[in-house]
Amino acid sequence: MKEESGKLVPWKIRRERCALLVIDMQNDFLKPGGVLYFNDEPMRILPQIKRLLDFSRKTGIPVMYTKTVLKDQFAISPLEASYQPVLFQKGLREGTWGVEIIDELAPLPEEQIVVKHRYDAFFNTNLELLLRNIGGSGKIDTVIIVGTVTNVCCESTARAAFMRDFKVVFVSDANGTYEEAAHRATLYNIGRFFGRVIDTETLLAVLEEGEEDGTELL
Repeated sequence: MKEESGKLVPWKIRRERCALLVIDMQNDFLKPGGVLYFNDEPMRILPQIKRLLDFSRKTGIPVMYTKTVLKDQFAISPLEASYQPVLFQKGLREGTWGVEIIDELAPLPEEQIVVKHRYDAFFNTNLELLLRNIGGSGKIDTVIIVGTVTNVCCESTARAAFMRDFKVVFVSDANGTYEEAAHRATLYNIGRFFGRVIDTETLLAVLEEGEEDGTELL
């Protein structure tokens, strides 16, 4: 086996068993005027996500989006809001511009959008049910994770996927956050313990051509 990011490749990536998860690419996080907009750094990943979306749609890899939604009626995620107090009053509310996926990555009508209320996209959502059954029962065993922000919702979802025995492909230049140090720390943790960290160019080549190295699991 070859080395990848300083470690042995633990398992093969098989295109027919992958799904692409696009995490929280919402106006409130990414666009000026958004309630949780801090800077443009996360938008640097946009071209890479577009490439992966185009490839997935062309080759039949299922595409799923997640969208964080909070409520006016009560604090459905009070501990999260305690770190961002503005969320007690506004932001990520259903029916607002801010809660929607950015226009540049608009989901197709047939693509699933998973509504979540916590960082982890598996927590109290139907994401696992969809992954276990989309394209046929038990077909998907690998999740390709892209989106925002690297060290919060993307990392939380990657860890949760691993705990459910999904193989995790974490795309290094298609996950974005506001600070490079936080981004790098997550890439290290995921690559060391929870998944494979691969850049877009390398991943597309693997998906196109297949992979000889690695162990067949599950």
